[in-house]
Amino acid sequence: MPARSSRRSLTATALGALLCGALLHAPQAAPAAAATAVAAGPAVTVPPAGGHGFPFLAAAEDLGSYGYTESEYFFSGTATSYAKSGLWTSDGRWNVRASGTAAYKSRLLVRRPADPAKFNGTVVVEWLNVSGQIDLSPDYWFERDELLRQGYAWVGVSAQAVGVNGGLGEIKGLKGWDPARYGSLVHPGDAFAYDILSQAGQALRAPNGPDPLGGLPVRTLLADDESQSAGFMTTYVNAVQPVSQVYDGFMVHSNSTVAAPITGVLADTLLMPNPSRIRTDLTVPTFVVLTETDVPGAAVARQPDTASVVHWELAGTAHGDQWPYDLGQPTVEKSAGPAAPSADCAAGSAPFDDGPGHWAMNTALRHLAGWARGGPRPPSGQPLSTVLRDPATGLATGGVRLPDVTVPTRTLTGARDTTDSGVFCGLYGARDPWNGDTDAWDRHDDGDPSDPSFPPTAEPVLSRLYPTHADYAGKVRTAAQRSVDAGYLLPEDATAIVAAAQDSGIGG
Repeated sequence: MPARSSRRSLTATALGALLCGALLHAPQAAPAAAATAVAAGPAVTVPPAGGHGFPFLAAAEDLGSYGYTESEYFFSGTATSYAKSGLWTSDGRWNVRASGTAAYKSRLLVRRPADPAKFNGTVVVEWLNVSGQIDLSPDYWFERDELLRQGYAWVGVSAQAVGVNGGLGEIKGLKGWDPARYGSLVHPGDAFAYDILSQAGQALRAPNGPDPLGGLPVRTLLADDESQSAGFMTTYVNAVQPVSQVYDGFMVHSNSTVAAPITGVLADTLLMPNPSRIRTDLTVPTFVVLTETDVPGAAVARQPDTASVVHWELAGTAHGDQWPYDLGQPTVEKSAGPAAPSADCAAGSAPFDDGPGHWAMNTALRHLAGWARGGPRPPSGQPLSTVLRDPATGLATGGVRLPDVTVPTRTLTGARDTTDSGVFCGLYGARDPWNGDTDAWDRHDDGDPSDPSFPPTAEPVLSRLYPTHADYAGKVRTAAQRSVDAGYLLPEDATAIVAAAQDSGIGG
């Protein structure tokens, strides 16, 4: 099969490196005397109303219509920083020693079922992403349908200094956004972010003060993340979980080849093992999920699946795509207004990838929750190639393949041309409807998702692929069932996919 590549793969790799290190330059607290890794449970308090009257990143959607409530809590105490102990190698079996302590005060944003009977016993704790210089919750948006329909509690943690203190963005962190609400927060630097995440889990399991979960009994505590925060989570899994033993399982979504440094100092990324793989000797599971955008910058860190580590690489997906953008942007704009981070893609360029990333993340979450409770390990996935693409469709080969790519109607790719675009544009991938090459970007060059290189190849003709609507709908139904049977798609989502195919005008 001909290889079809372009400078877009280089852009994707550069973006991965940028997001892993972009936020690690936050000011660090001076090291304190060596301390033990065990700290007293953090104190939990209720924040003041503040000037806005709602938390930063408060949901724009009506959570009450799903039977959910949203609230915010502060948690504070003394955090421990860590340093390497012994030699760190690519196998992830990293030992640490406590290197310092510092006072901290951060926040938990909590969404939970209003009816305790609807709680399924699992709390998903997301390390909020700060690539945009503010707190963001990408995995909540990817997994939102599964979270709300299945009765999970979700908790976003402001683990990093930029989210609290501010960085290069217009909004100077939580403290700058609403001094009346957040002025008392204290973040001593990202060296302490790992223990802040541990203490967030402690505050949920055994609150010292008001209970952020309103008395809901925690059965399973999962740590979640995406992108820049996944680099930190890789280091947490390898170095801190063996010390803290707070979490019952980990979702590592869109990490890269090299994990974040334990010191939280950008320059120390050069001292991290390359590649940084997930350790395989933990008693709790880790589920690594990569999109097409991530694979070029993470493939070197591939490792065989084991009893405690599983990897999926998702065909037709992007690091961020239309689904989390549409769900999340109203929430981001509710808090950040015009200062909200922008994809800033060039006018007239292809639209965002709108592929199956969210379907796969719903499935991965359900698998991880069951696995962490002693259930079966999720199925393995095949490696994805972003270089060897189907010359007829422009779709990547290999990987976990859901109906969007097995019964395709458009090109979906995790890479895109970022000429004249902002740095975040490349994260959203691209889609190209098959409409006879009539779109402005259908120029058979790097900006054409379905045909980014010469010689020119015409887009597939849908009426030839699917001579009748019944043929198309039937193929989608069959593909969806195969994905369910293989363990890559949830039955509820298969039903939605089939219904959308039946309601479409595709075929004939």
